[in-house]
Amino acid sequence: MSTTWATSAQQRLREAGYRNGPARVAVIAVLDGENCCVSAADVHGALAEQVGLASVYRVLESLSAVGLVRRIDVGDGIARYEPLRESGEHHHHLVCTECGKVEAFDDPDLERAIRRVEARSGYAVEQHDVVLQGACDTCRD
Repeated sequence: MSTTWATSAQQRLREAGYRNGPARVAVIAVLDGENCCVSAADVHGALAEQVGLASVYRVLESLSAVGLVRRIDVGDGIARYEPLRESGEHHHHLVCTECGKVEAFDDPDLERAIRRVEARSGYAVEQHDVVLQGACDTCRD
């Protein structure tokens, strides 16, 4: 039986000594349903303001501290977070410089190119993120 990221996250936080509470449960549920990175304001908005913004930030920081989310910087000064799933699912980001929309993309050829750079450089690349910026289809029209 597989466990969801949310269930694993709750357990890992408990084991790390964090208290269980409604804010944590709500924030984790929102993150579990996302397929790309989201900001604290996005999470707060998704919760229809049931949880205060400061509580959202505290939960995100605790998740980051125990390695359950990765903080993503797409170059606009807004911290975004996405769950680190056990499957190792990995993607990169497209960012619209006009409207700020962020979308996930993956590209096996890009991943192979990164592995070739790793092999040639001698580095053991532990993580990487590619951020491509430009105008989205909507903003270009």
